[in-house]
Amino acid sequence: MSRSSARARAASKGAETRETILAHALGLATRIGFEGLTIGRLAEDLRMSKSGLFAHFRSKEALQLDILRMAGARMVETVVKPALSVPRGEPRVRALFERWLAWEQSPSLPGGCPFMAASFELDDRPGPVRDFVVQNLRDWMDTLAGAARIAVNEGHFRADLDCEQFAHDCQGIGLAFVHASRLMRDPKARARAARAFEALLDACRAPGYAISHPSAAAPSGRRR
Repeated sequence: MSRSSARARAASKGAETRETILAHALGLATRIGFEGLTIGRLAEDLRMSKSGLFAHFRSKEALQLDILRMAGARMVETVVKPALSVPRGEPRVRALFERWLAWEQSPSLPGGCPFMAASFELDDRPGPVRDFVVQNLRDWMDTLAGAARIAVNEGHFRADLDCEQFAHDCQGIGLAFVHASRLMRDPKARARAARAFEALLDACRAPGYAISHPSAAAPSGRRR
């Protein structure tokens, strides 16, 4: 084997190891918090040496940022991209919200959406990690607002709809869902979130669309 081939193989193995570490760290961070996740704690959990992990991340902050980058990439692949393949307008808005709910309850995220968890934990802790979380949440709300604008253009939502307010209200439903499901352990949390979202859609629909598409008010998730 040539030296270049050996180096490439070693680099590939190192990248795989790093991805495995980050995937485990992401799940752990949602359970114990980003501040509680240290290189030492992660090394203990993975039964690896601290020096080995330090070689990958160098600092706790670098580890936190890499975890959040992985979370952001997964959210795009799991929530955003599939929703963008759904027809424009209300169906896409609905897909974004429903896929986010599924992401929040994903088995790979035992503590829920990493960005929701980090937002509670880091809201008063200035620094690069908080800045990353803020930017991700802004991007998400921009995505929701953009989908609402398309729904307006398609004639599904009212022409006078405040799309930023719509995104704000969607985020509020998401936050209420997290509190109800994780803190309050309300068995009806998801059903309540679904009803709140349907009420929001009812208030946003263009009259002509609601009349010509009566099934819009009775999506599959609400069938008895």
